[in-house]
Amino acid sequence: QVQLVESGGGLVQAGGSLRLSCAASGIIFKIHTMGWFRQAPGKQRELVADITGSSSTNYADAVKGRFTISRDNAKNTVYLQMNSLKPEDTGVYYCNAVYNNNVIMWGQGTQVTVSS
Repeated sequence: QVQLVESGGGLVQAGGSLRLSCAASGIIFKIHTMGWFRQAPGKQRELVADITGSSSTNYADAVKGRFTISRDNAKNTVYLQMNSLKPEDTGVYYCNAVYNNNVIMWGQGTQVTVSS
């Protein structure tokens, strides 16, 4: 079955870095757009970045210049490199897989906490 598993979250001080990974199974990974979203307590889930099968990328304004999304189609994995982290980056980070504008699956999420 389709499964997305995130990893790499944790506690980091402001200014630090984390690298999130999302491993996919059960899908033809290379044809899916993969996205990273986050949800802070009391707020709606929001798009952080996404990457198409041809590696075109899109970023939320709040993370441009600090975060980088990438994918390794041979490993069925999408990454989110997060640098210069801020306390407002705190939240649960989710990946998803999209095909033909339909969300196929969400991951279970990984917690990122940035202390000031």
